[in-house]
Amino acid sequence: MKKNTRWLFAIVIALSLVAAACGDSDEPAATTAAPTTAAPTTTAAPDPLVEQFDVTGDGVVTIGVAAAGPRDDNGYYQSLINFAEEFSADNNFATPIVRDNIGAEEAAQAMSDLAQQGVDIMFVGASEIAEPLADLTEQFSDIFWYCNCGAGFTELPGLAQATDWGAAIHYTAGAAMAAVLEEAGASKAVFIGCCDLNFEKEAYNATVFGLQAVNPDLTMDYVGSGDFQFDFDNCANATAALTAAEADGAKLVYAYLGGALECTGQLATDLGMASFAAGPGDICSREGSIDWTGTIVFDGGRYAETAIQLIISGDLTEGETFQFPTEQGLNGGELCGASAEADAIVADAFGLLASFDGDLMGALGGISGEAYSG
Repeated sequence: MKKNTRWLFAIVIALSLVAAACGDSDEPAATTAAPTTAAPTTTAAPDPLVEQFDVTGDGVVTIGVAAAGPRDDNGYYQSLINFAEEFSADNNFATPIVRDNIGAEEAAQAMSDLAQQGVDIMFVGASEIAEPLADLTEQFSDIFWYCNCGAGFTELPGLAQATDWGAAIHYTAGAAMAAVLEEAGASKAVFIGCCDLNFEKEAYNATVFGLQAVNPDLTMDYVGSGDFQFDFDNCANATAALTAAEADGAKLVYAYLGGALECTGQLATDLGMASFAAGPGDICSREGSIDWTGTIVFDGGRYAETAIQLIISGDLTEGETFQFPTEQGLNGGELCGASAEADAIVADAFGLLASFDGDLMGALGGISGEAYSG
């Protein structure tokens, strides 16, 4: 009996172990989860601007800006830099790499250094630093080179250019200044520039032509304020020149300047003189202590905004030049808060240009030819 009890006890233990192993409990049986299907992965569509301009292959577009004057001049140079920064931000490009205050003698090295910083597009601001472009566009041929070259530069296979006609623009400048002088009962103005460069000669002579087309008795003197070639930034000399011109009877100043633009405009305001800026298109909407009378627009940023769309569309390629027409609202003379009579004089000047008046075209062509003949 004792032996049989041990045997029965062993059987009970064995059955208990089997039940445990088989999940014999009140808990529900575990279920196997159904297999899940992973969501399909999607690839973002390629950015067409990156595909078009990313020559470095880093997946982002970087614009380099080479400017002959200061980036904060609130004038011609800054307008191009501002556009590059705004366009880059709007299109998720990298922050532009800017080199400003480039002198003509250092332009080759400065732009070479800039080109080696992963630049895909190069904006060159102004023809005064364009001389090395023949070599640079060949050396860095992968970069898309664009020059705001003003009066123009020799066409190169690796360079896209935007130019304008300085004589036509400044003919409308003269008309705008004549309207202001006549309303003030004044007759004398001063043009403060740099150093009698060829494009300055064109601008000055065309402005005088425009003045005297409205009233032959109006006059304008030219005064250079630069200590060296392309020195448009010399506030001390420019303000000294303006002080002397005002003492000599000038009632209006055209500040054909870069870094010295605002100091000259401020002094003109303090002296109670009419003042015109050279380049920027936003002068009349600016706030501040300078009471600008008007502006002569050849805005580097406004030009670049149009040019880049032509480049993107393929209508302006390297090796080609696009010349901006002289049109009211794009460039040329613009008055700030002028009378209807003064605005009409300016509009008439633009209208005569638009009609391609033969006598006017011939006169302006002669002004340009004389300025650049040397």
